Amino acid sequence: MSSFGTLFRVTTYGESHCKSVGCIVDGVPPGLDLTEEDIQPQLTRRRPGQSKLSTPRNEKDKVAIQSGTEHGKTLGTPIGMMVLNEDHRPKDYSETDVYPRPSHADYTYLQKYGIKASSGGGRSSARETIGRVAAGAIAEKFLQKAHGVEIVAFVSAVGSAAINRDPSSPEFQDLLENITREKVDTFDPIRCPDPVVAEQATKIVEETRDANDSIGGVVTCVVRNLPTGLGEPAFDKLEALLAHAMLSIPATKGFEIGSGFYGVSIKGSKHNDAFYLDPSTGRFRTKTNYSGGIQGGISNGENIYFSVAFKPPATISQEQQTASYEGKDGVLKARGRHDPNVVPRAVPIVEAMTALVLADSLLIQKSREYGKSMLQ
Repeated sequence: MSSFGTLFRVTTYGESHCKSVGCIVDGVPPGLDLTEEDIQPQLTRRRPGQSKLSTPRNEKDKVAIQSGTEHGKTLGTPIGMMVLNEDHRPKDYSETDVYPRPSHADYTYLQKYGIKASSGGGRSSARETIGRVAAGAIAEKFLQKAHGVEIVAFVSAVGSAAINRDPSSPEFQDLLENITREKVDTFDPIRCPDPVVAEQATKIVEETRDANDSIGGVVTCVVRNLPTGLGEPAFDKLEALLAHAMLSIPATKGFEIGSGFYGVSIKGSKHNDAFYLDPSTGRFRTKTNYSGGIQGGISNGENIYFSVAFKPPATISQEQQTASYEGKDGVLKARGRHDPNVVPRAVPIVEAMTALVLADSLLIQKSREYGKSMLQ
């Protein structure tokens, strides 16, 4: 469906080449300072046409708040936001009326609905994520005001070029503790905060682009200063909600949290995160963080960190052997403007979906705590 969340809930609308895209956000607490200036920076980080490594589609992606605020403050009512599609070229996709693009959603959407958008990827396009990013910017401001929560995502791999994400690595844990968005964006346009890997990744994307091909990558995200107690066992564990959110992003194919797949080769005696009382803060903490900040599906106060794998973009400008909807063999050479690699632009999308999960989880936990206080 097109809605996500329980108390802090977002519904997105729009296709890749319709008149506009956007969202309605319900459940935003009243009294939060909010204007377009709070939302636009993340949309600008997500927008196409940022560099030679991304699609040349040139969209300003300027957001307009339609409802739910007055005099720069939220009213507690639904917030509507809209972004116009200005540089849309539906004629670039006429071939898809005959041939479904390999590994794209043309065929599956047609099978599901009996009709599909004739231009671009419709709702499967990354244009749909504009509403997510706009809503996520609101969720993030709420989290920052409420608890000083920090959410930072970055590119950790492109093709074979990768940062060492071994959870036992002090360098990796130091990166998670200290990385900032400002630092990430200094590695423009690849957003990989390791100079050597960033150079390798940029070269890979450039070579891929010049060959009219595509390549995948990984985005890693860290959450700092999140309070304990968030997450709803048994089916809405915090890591399960994060996995749901991340795997709903277009082009995602994998999710791991904490030690993830590295953890299968580590003995339990080393993998277990021992507790201690931090005398400097009075906080109950863990000496290591293989758990990724979540135990039993509930946040434990340590940094939450996870990684999301993105496949190579399906639409490429090479000739590809395929079949028409009638089953006749043919050759498809897609037109249009497409990213050879999506992970630099996916960074703010991952941050947005993280914020939406955490804002919703925080409101749910606070409602539980308030309900308990009423019985005291």
